[in-house]
Amino acid sequence: MDEATVAQVRRFNRVVTQHVGALNDRYLARDHSLGEARVLWEIGAEGCDVRTLRARLGLDSGYLSRVLGGLVATGLVAVDRNESDRRIHTARLTPSGLTERSVLDERSDALATSLLSPLSPEQRDRLGAAMAEVERLITIATVAITPADPSDPRAQQCLRAYFAELDRRFDAGFDPRRSISADNDELRPPRGLLVLAWLRERPVGCGALKFHADQPVELKRMWVAESARGLGVGRRLLSELERLASVHGARTVRLETNRTLTEAIALYRSAGYVEVPAFNDEPYAHHWFEKQLIDRAAT
Repeated sequence: MDEATVAQVRRFNRVVTQHVGALNDRYLARDHSLGEARVLWEIGAEGCDVRTLRARLGLDSGYLSRVLGGLVATGLVAVDRNESDRRIHTARLTPSGLTERSVLDERSDALATSLLSPLSPEQRDRLGAAMAEVERLITIATVAITPADPSDPRAQQCLRAYFAELDRRFDAGFDPRRSISADNDELRPPRGLLVLAWLRERPVGCGALKFHADQPVELKRMWVAESARGLGVGRRLLSELERLASVHGARTVRLETNRTLTEAIALYRSAGYVEVPAFNDEPYAHHWFEKQLIDRAAT
């Protein structure tokens, strides 16, 4: 990693934490830390499941419990247990909590205005664009890709969403029973594998490989949730699947795709895939692609 870039990130972190008041136990001159204020804001007017709250903020369960305990003690939050499932707890703002959240919103707006006011209109536009790009890149950096069993409920959730999207987009719909198979058993080692892409503990994409001894490996089930598109998740998935294919000894990756999936076709071409004659009889395919992998062992 480039040392100058690391140093720049650290300088940026110091400037931001100082300016937003993260170093002060009384954030925005209120009786809360920045962490407590953020939890109040995320609970929102409708309330929030505690597990969802923890995943959304990426907080340790013990730390979140302590923060919620403090907010409950000050009368700003109430935590209710679900009657049908006692494991589920929902945090809700009390009337005092709603008032406090409103005050924090007003003071947050004032803090943002104080940052923008000294700048010219052009500088404000530049700062807004730079902040948007930083937000995007940090979000990309938080995406994790991990192996998963295809029968895992979260994997099945992604696969169902993938099939549903194909059914919407294909000219004649999509029936996985007509397509070349990629069943659960075919996506488990040693016959294959499946990976999931995660964003804040939420699955937002999937991809799979099918192995064929000395034959090229097949790329299957590439999908990214609409909410995560534009973040480079598809390219991350593709790169990781290529790496895993190479680790398993493959030298060539093949795939087929439908003409309506223009984003996928553009991704494959930009990643070095070349169009080749049809190598299978997939009824939904219009394009067949192939890529020679780098010998990672040699490099």
